[in-house]
Amino acid sequence: MKLLVTTAFLCLSLMSQAQVKDKDVLFTVDGEPVMATEFIRVYNKNLDLVKDESQKDIDAYLDLFVNYQLKVKEARRLDLDKDPNYLREFNNYKKQLTRNFMSDNKVTDALVREAYDRTTNDVKASHILVRIDETESDTTAVYNQLLKLRERILNEGYATVQKDVHDGKTIFAEDLGYFGGFKMVYPFETVAFNTEIGEVSMPFRTRFGYHIVKVFDKRKSLGEATVAHIMVANTQKDTTVVPEKRIYQIYKKIEQGEKFESLAKQFSDDKSSSKKGGALAPFTGGQLSSKEFEDVAFSLENEGDISKPFKTDYGWHIVKLIRKTGIQPFEDVKVQLQNRVKRDSRSKLINSALVKKLAAKYKVEKDNDQLAYFEGILNDSYFKQAWKAPEDFNGDPTIMTIRDLKISNKEFLGYLMKNQRKYYNRRANIKTLVQTEFNAFYETQVLKYHEDNLEYENEDFAFVLKEYRDGLLLFDLMEKEVWNRASKDTLGLKEFFENNRSKYVWKDRVDGIILSSASEKTMKKIKRELENGTSVEDVMSQMNTKDDLNVISTADIFESGNQALPEDFDFKAGISKVYKHNDAFHVIKVNGILPAQPKTLDEARGKAVSDYQGFIEDNWVQGLNQRFKIKHNNAVLKRVKKQILNN
Repeated sequence: MKLLVTTAFLCLSLMSQAQVKDKDVLFTVDGEPVMATEFIRVYNKNLDLVKDESQKDIDAYLDLFVNYQLKVKEARRLDLDKDPNYLREFNNYKKQLTRNFMSDNKVTDALVREAYDRTTNDVKASHILVRIDETESDTTAVYNQLLKLRERILNEGYATVQKDVHDGKTIFAEDLGYFGGFKMVYPFETVAFNTEIGEVSMPFRTRFGYHIVKVFDKRKSLGEATVAHIMVANTQKDTTVVPEKRIYQIYKKIEQGEKFESLAKQFSDDKSSSKKGGALAPFTGGQLSSKEFEDVAFSLENEGDISKPFKTDYGWHIVKLIRKTGIQPFEDVKVQLQNRVKRDSRSKLINSALVKKLAAKYKVEKDNDQLAYFEGILNDSYFKQAWKAPEDFNGDPTIMTIRDLKISNKEFLGYLMKNQRKYYNRRANIKTLVQTEFNAFYETQVLKYHEDNLEYENEDFAFVLKEYRDGLLLFDLMEKEVWNRASKDTLGLKEFFENNRSKYVWKDRVDGIILSSASEKTMKKIKRELENGTSVEDVMSQMNTKDDLNVISTADIFESGNQALPEDFDFKAGISKVYKHNDAFHVIKVNGILPAQPKTLDEARGKAVSDYQGFIEDNWVQGLNQRFKIKHNNAVLKRVKKQILNN
């Protein structure tokens, strides 16, 4: 028994020794420490993104990480972290990132789940709105007015009341159609979803005034669609192609029984999808930037249905429905919904819950005597944007404290002065106004304190912020030292290109016209006509009629490997044989052959500049290794490897 206990203790002791500690330094750059925990975190974060197994080698990854830290050190040496543009961009990102960490998780989770339920369902409703100022506290008359209108709707029907009361100024009676989550302000959305079909809600208030809602129907949302498309872009390299005419030519071939996928491979200008027969990634309602495209896609009912040609800002399209699926699982859209909830008015509920929790954590206190003081010095001139603090205003007393931070009357006064404009030409009870504005001020101050200390209280936030801070510095440094140099150093680029000419060559190319048809017989006839000297234009006019489109032509310079060319295409001038390719038949009229040959610098510029950038960077990093002294801690590295391999 004693032996077992001793062995167990020894195992625990060895495990403890192998575990990396927060203060373990993996290496130093000119004496500045880089912690082992940072390396482990970065390595594990990027592990799933690495497809090449060799890149998972810890020593190789450490080399990359060291070079990264060298570049960050160099950026600071050059004072890039003090550049106004850098500081502005970093601070904008910090504000954006902070919002993601400024929330109460329990409240957020509940709101996200609710948002999912509402985005996967639609409500068909109408409403009556009586406009009233947001600051108005005496609302009894408006409330009672809507109670009477509600009774009329129940007895007379919505349409009758709508026609009678809508004036488009103070009273709005509107049909809203179907809508889901995030389409209306949150209080309105909540009442609409909570009202039963056929019922009329009780009066409720939003920032626009008081409403009642009549709910007519509820249904599941549209869900997700997967489609394929053929696109003919508005701008064509082949000047003989008219986009609208071409799309209708393709549509005619579909009507004649040719395969949609084959035509997409041969003629679609959307090269990212044409290789897959035009297939696009699945999408939901509202996800695409083109409403026209989305409307057509969701209008198709059955798998395999094909739309008529239609136009968007990108060009002309034909869409084929591959499948329609139901609502996306919650986990698949959870992150997206979290972001939407935090941008929506729902965020006020999250903030309020967070402030309540933080107030307890930070031991926040407020002085009600000072609130009474402000109630005494404010008057009606505040609503004329003419109020000023009295000459004997006492700004020194503390109105609230957050831990050891004291917030004075003077700061709350500034807040009141800044918000005076929004009360212009309004009326509100002074006591209510002071309490409302102080509540907002209180919330703002607590959240600001939390935000200012977030980097020191939240390890995840600190890591992400440092990652972006260094990454942004690195981008500016690379732009200065590598990318701009490569693009502007014309002599250096030319010399590099000349020394590496063998890397930049054209494959065999053909200057020609591809004629395509679903019929092998048709293509054999076309081949004979072309060989007899008939022009492509005359062949096209012979083969195509008003009712039948039998052949389509495409003129270009095609390089070996181009998907429009058959794999076994014979590069020689003249009229080719009939090829079967992409489920269709083709004859290529070859005007000329451009054999494999070296590219000029202009022809290879994009690739050459990219390679030259890599060349400059390699030499530059070697110089950084000589400028800064790197000192590794091998004992810590050994523990790092054990910890990574044991996870």
